[in-house]
Amino acid sequence: MTRNSSAHPDVLVLGGGLVGSAVAWGLAREGAQVTVLDQDDGAFRASRGNFGLVWIQGKGYGLSPYARWSRSSATRWPALAAALLDETGIDVALRQPGGFHFCFSDDDLADRAQRLGTLQRELGDYPYQLLDAREVRERVPQIGPDVIGASYTPMDGHVNPLKLLRALHTGMQRRGVKLVNNEEALRIAPDSGGFAVQGKRGTYRAARVVLAAGLGNRALAPHVGLHAPVAPNRGQVLISERVAPFLHYPTLNVRQTDEGTVQFGDSMEEVGLNDFTTTHVLSDIARRGVRAFPLLKNVRLVRTWAALRVYSPDGFPIYDQSASHPGAFVVTCHSGVTLAAAHALRVAPWIAGGAMPDELPAFSGTRFTESPALIPAH
Repeated sequence: MTRNSSAHPDVLVLGGGLVGSAVAWGLAREGAQVTVLDQDDGAFRASRGNFGLVWIQGKGYGLSPYARWSRSSATRWPALAAALLDETGIDVALRQPGGFHFCFSDDDLADRAQRLGTLQRELGDYPYQLLDAREVRERVPQIGPDVIGASYTPMDGHVNPLKLLRALHTGMQRRGVKLVNNEEALRIAPDSGGFAVQGKRGTYRAARVVLAAGLGNRALAPHVGLHAPVAPNRGQVLISERVAPFLHYPTLNVRQTDEGTVQFGDSMEEVGLNDFTTTHVLSDIARRGVRAFPLLKNVRLVRTWAALRVYSPDGFPIYDQSASHPGAFVVTCHSGVTLAAAHALRVAPWIAGGAMPDELPAFSGTRFTESPALIPAH
């Protein structure tokens, strides 16, 4: 895609979170003129409330293309982090030493063996280890006595998600992306070979439009013949004071950040559009964290928050171009950190006119309907 001289951008991206920003930055790298519409701070912002994991192990159980897609992103993450550092000077604190999923019962360990074994048989190249308590303690000496084992894969890592969002915003704007804050897309309609998006503050036009509005995609998708039946799933998080470095690997529910704080969080709640914290859930999260790492028993907590994940009915992403309105795309998932590299370096070139990545047909929204198949971008 080449730059044009009209007043309108090539692409409108609806949503300025991690998904929309990664796509917008990637499109700008492809030479597209891009405008991003982003809501105000009253919006539900999973990008500012997530756990920061680049997590692969176990993903794709039941849909192996998702395992391949997630891993393709993890392998591209070093290139993304390096490019953002070079362009913006912002280090997103990517670390990929591998990650641990701790098990507290024989049933837990058996379930990990079954899941990871199935993925390895389906994918071939899928490294993992099942470790007993002694082997885990050799690598993570601080674990508690209730941990009877763990699964480990070298594919996992973590980043600072707030630094990632800042780097993407800085990078895309340095590449000429126009970011319109405090704007909400209300309607999308065909317009002179492209699309007109009606917002609260004005109308915006472009040849292509990308729906990356998180939970807002559910209402916007039907305007352009797409289907994105996403729903909220609440996760709550605890943050401790800074402590001396003790945990050099990410784990599924406890991680030490690049700034020294400890992050706890593993809740999943279907409570609608409610992003408030609740004492009983936070207590359970803290209890599980201390069970894994007893040395954290007396650490002081300094912040709590809740955020709403963006879940499809089967939990997997939705990627589509509309058959009835070519040039309209939807990009939605609940793993905006893990998949940021894939969105910037694989999805954006597809939207710009390149080949559709091989994995994406498995994630069409038509899997939830009887509608005709949607078409890939050309």
